[in-house]
Amino acid sequence: MKGIASINLINRGSTGKIMRSVSALAEKNGYIAYQAYPGSRINLPTIERDIVLCSFVTSRLNRELAKFTGYNGCFAPITTLRFLSKLNKIKPDIIHFHNLHNSYINLPMLFRYVKKHRIRVIWTLHDCWSFTGRCPYFDMTKCDKWQTGCGNCPYPEDSYPQALVDKTEKMWKLKKKWFTGIEDMTIVTPSQWLADLVKESFLKDNPVKVINNGIDLSVFHPTESDFRQKHGIVDKYVLLGVADSWGARKGLDVFVELSKRLDDSKYKIVLVGTNDGVDKQLPDNIISVHRTQNQKELAEIYTAADLFVNPTREENYPTVNMESIACGTPVLTFRTGGSPEIPDETCGTVVDCGDIDALESEIIRITKEKPFSQEACLQRAKAFDKDKLFGEYVNLYENRICF
Repeated sequence: MKGIASINLINRGSTGKIMRSVSALAEKNGYIAYQAYPGSRINLPTIERDIVLCSFVTSRLNRELAKFTGYNGCFAPITTLRFLSKLNKIKPDIIHFHNLHNSYINLPMLFRYVKKHRIRVIWTLHDCWSFTGRCPYFDMTKCDKWQTGCGNCPYPEDSYPQALVDKTEKMWKLKKKWFTGIEDMTIVTPSQWLADLVKESFLKDNPVKVINNGIDLSVFHPTESDFRQKHGIVDKYVLLGVADSWGARKGLDVFVELSKRLDDSKYKIVLVGTNDGVDKQLPDNIISVHRTQNQKELAEIYTAADLFVNPTREENYPTVNMESIACGTPVLTFRTGGSPEIPDETCGTVVDCGDIDALESEIIRITKEKPFSQEACLQRAKAFDKDKLFGEYVNLYENRICF
């Protein structure tokens, strides 16, 4: 029986769902799939072949060590050794890496093991962390040191993953040493944007394949509700924003500025994924929705909106764009990362990152001209079917295993 061992920072969330979806499809195709991740309050085992790499307490201790030393991924030797012992018993044909950051596993030990045992590797990059000294994105800092070696890092020390000591020059060199030289490793990126960056990094000698993220179209589709009636916005043009964590990176300030510019009698901004801290930064004319009860409720909100606005300043391949289009709502986004790759000319438009004037003009234009129909959005959404897209991973597994 063919075996796959996947490793990820989380068991849930967007990358956790991707890991699980790929594993489920692999099992349907005759594989035995294991999922490994660190323990936390939400990272709970859900199936028999889950492997919890370390306890929540151990995981937090490793993060604190990384925070105060600047060395991410250099701790957890005992729990990593236990995991490698399990791999000896499992003997997977392929190890599938997802997010390896946040210091929950000892990276030099893991990569030495892979090289020693000549195990085939698929590595899905969900951000840029694998080829930088620390940061997962560098658009906002406008830094290109990752191309030749980091140091004197402009990335804020309190940003994820936290580091109070700048060891980016050393970490860049260590990552290059650890992550290169694997006999058979394929890099997968969800966006062409990230694939192009990989080809400029020290990972460039590995084959790179683009496999877009997908969504569950049985969940995200036009779903009627009383959302507009409940919030008294039946006669308003609803502009929607959705994020797990709101801040400058996701464009919270952009929505605040738009709320000052747009006519209150015509427009209403709705933000989903907020909290009490975010509410303190919002004007009264923005509707704040802290958390949705389930994905069906989120689909209802997408459907109720007239336009999904995504002023993200750093992004790979945002799921929220796909979810909105699948619910029949067009997308307006900044030209950043892989975000512009999701809407085509039939279901959305793109403006330069940070250009709020252009964003405002497009909102007004789309309001007046209504160039994007629900039917066109749904046609585009057919390309987001997760089973079809994640099936490409299974094809990749097949192509990488020799019998």
